[in-house]
Amino acid sequence: MAVKSTKAGGLPSIKSTVNELIKSKQVRQNMLNLYKVNKHKGFDCPGCAWGDEKDGTFRFCENGAKAVAWESTEMTIGAEFFRQHSVTYLNKQSDHWLESRGRLAEPLRYNAATDHYEPVSWDDAFDIIAAKLNGLSSPDELELYTSGRASNEASFVYQLFGRAFGTNNFPDCSNMCHEASGIALNQSVGVGKGTVVLKDFEKADTLFVFGQNPGTNHPRMLNALRAASKRGATIVSVNNLKEVGLQKFASPQKPAELLGLETVQISSKYVSPKLGGDYAVARGMAKAILNHHKDRLDHEFMTSHTSGFDAYASAVEATSWQSIEKQSGLSQSTIEELAALFSASRKTISTWAMGITQHLYSVDTIKEIVSLHLLTGALGLPGAGLSPVRGHSNVQGNRTMGILEAPKPDFNQRMKETFGFNPPEKPGHRVFDMLSALHEKRSKVLICLGGNLVAAAADTPFTATAAGNAELLVNIATKLNRTHVTAKQDALLLPCLGRTEIDMQATGNQVITVEDTFSMVHGSSGSTPPQSNNLKSETEIICRIAAATLGENTPADWLSLKDDYSLIRDLIAKIIPGFENMNDKIAEPGGFHLYNAAANREWRNKEGKALFNHNALPENLFSEGVVAKIAASDTPVFTMQTLRSHDQYNTTIYGMNDRYRGIFGERNIVFINPQDLARLNIREGSLIDVETVWDDDVTRKISRFKAVSYDIPQGNVAAYYPEANPLVPFNSVGQQSATPTSKAVPVIITPVNVIA
Repeated sequence: MAVKSTKAGGLPSIKSTVNELIKSKQVRQNMLNLYKVNKHKGFDCPGCAWGDEKDGTFRFCENGAKAVAWESTEMTIGAEFFRQHSVTYLNKQSDHWLESRGRLAEPLRYNAATDHYEPVSWDDAFDIIAAKLNGLSSPDELELYTSGRASNEASFVYQLFGRAFGTNNFPDCSNMCHEASGIALNQSVGVGKGTVVLKDFEKADTLFVFGQNPGTNHPRMLNALRAASKRGATIVSVNNLKEVGLQKFASPQKPAELLGLETVQISSKYVSPKLGGDYAVARGMAKAILNHHKDRLDHEFMTSHTSGFDAYASAVEATSWQSIEKQSGLSQSTIEELAALFSASRKTISTWAMGITQHLYSVDTIKEIVSLHLLTGALGLPGAGLSPVRGHSNVQGNRTMGILEAPKPDFNQRMKETFGFNPPEKPGHRVFDMLSALHEKRSKVLICLGGNLVAAAADTPFTATAAGNAELLVNIATKLNRTHVTAKQDALLLPCLGRTEIDMQATGNQVITVEDTFSMVHGSSGSTPPQSNNLKSETEIICRIAAATLGENTPADWLSLKDDYSLIRDLIAKIIPGFENMNDKIAEPGGFHLYNAAANREWRNKEGKALFNHNALPENLFSEGVVAKIAASDTPVFTMQTLRSHDQYNTTIYGMNDRYRGIFGERNIVFINPQDLARLNIREGSLIDVETVWDDDVTRKISRFKAVSYDIPQGNVAAYYPEANPLVPFNSVGQQSATPTSKAVPVIITPVNVIA
């Protein structure tokens, strides 16, 4: 079994941070950057969306430091690099190799005849885009993809441009991660965001951490969990793998913990359900509460604020413990213990991430978690509520700004009143719809505002073909990545500023804003000179595209907006509720909090009440056709999940190590329960092939991956993405959400050879 770390944080975290600063070749500058990260009048970390107080000496974690150093590097690539390397050659290189070449230094255009990117002027680039867009037969042949790192200002002008052009095609990275959270919460409580703020973690008696690994994915959360544990709060982790960060943590900012003299136990209770079993766990907890803890039900809250309890109670009663145990992989007694802990206090927070959202029944699973809170009234109180932990640093803000495929009528009305045009009303494309349209060549142009779509999305060969079908593929980016090297026809690489860099426009260095996972909106301003004189901000690039494309038929003075972002914020204040006097509010330390109706026990769904989930627990976690295929298999079928390594953030791979899981120098590995290895007669370290079991005629297979013994439930396996993404069928998506089911893929494992 892999020898993993015994705790998260501590001195190894400091050593890893220092190594990344050295690799950036800008040690002094990045030390200054780290002092300014996540502070008032500093810049927001380009990593995760976890919120922070804006005071104190340091406000970064190990992975945040990696993100800063990865972006603020001395290395650059431009015309000479692309003269030396064809796109075919680049596409054969690893994701880590591509991004580690350095910052993109100048705008480039793909020449299909030579298979190379070649320099192009900014003016010509904007003219190329405008000519192609104005030649489309329909505005809906344009796809406007957005990454979570885009600022509020960039996102707002992006959606304004797209709607003025005539489309609602705004596929967003959140379609691949937290879409289920937004849908479930909107339907259940009327607000598609979490209901708690950071200070609620300081007041909670109990915290349930479902389906997430904070130590790697949002390490600053460990500080909140550490503080909660030290003051005596009960922390329950419900997670498929045993993760170090949810067991013990040593804060690098506390001398005794840094030196290894002290560690803090994070989880009071740690359980590992089967993949997809969280719905059954939550249903079982509800059953135990209704059977054994009726005295803890908040009848006044349920009567005044909820709807559907009787139907829910009937659905819970009809769910057998046999079904709950089989699907969850946990015993009735274990689940009853969880129920007792959950209901012991109304000051309970439930928090979750992609371990919950990337399943067939993710929406219902989240509704079931909400229902637990409705039973005890643990919602809309200090120290109580719901906390989906978002990924990239402004993925939540993108949606707030209007990056969504089906805007509400009141949003469209305010757009019409402010800008004088009729926004399109027909729902546009999410990522799943976009890739389908590109694959079938119904869509012609793809513009990516950041991100790495080809590496992030499911079914990599399908996604790469879809992106390659774009007649014009435009990428606004800081570094080279997989999406850029799938170009087949015409493509532009437009290099943009990073968060750390000065954004100097006609009115001076600009401030951008972001929204964190707690709905706090605050300013961000870089102070590092740009790595190249030929970089432009995301906001300027979008404004220039809009000006070139729309010409006189335009609702805004785009060039004035790119000169002064405060003018964009004035427009945001007219369109988006809660952003009134935005320019004044962001001048305050910490920015401002967006009003959350559900946190104030106001239910803005169509029923006007918080809703219990009365749906039956599904019999199977796959479709009928897939279940039949699994039953017909003559070899054992495992359920696989994809996950990140510790040297990774989203699709950005900083290195080959996964320190907390004991993996060093490699990524093509599969974590397998030791008893499953014995059952398959496979030695640890042996090379294996992994193939998807699905109800179509497509072969999805990854080859020569190393088997690694790990503490994971029998029947479940795990592998890193994007390497394992080819195994996730494109059509395997969550009900309602269309999110890839990357945490539940049926696979068979066969040995290649055995290491002696």
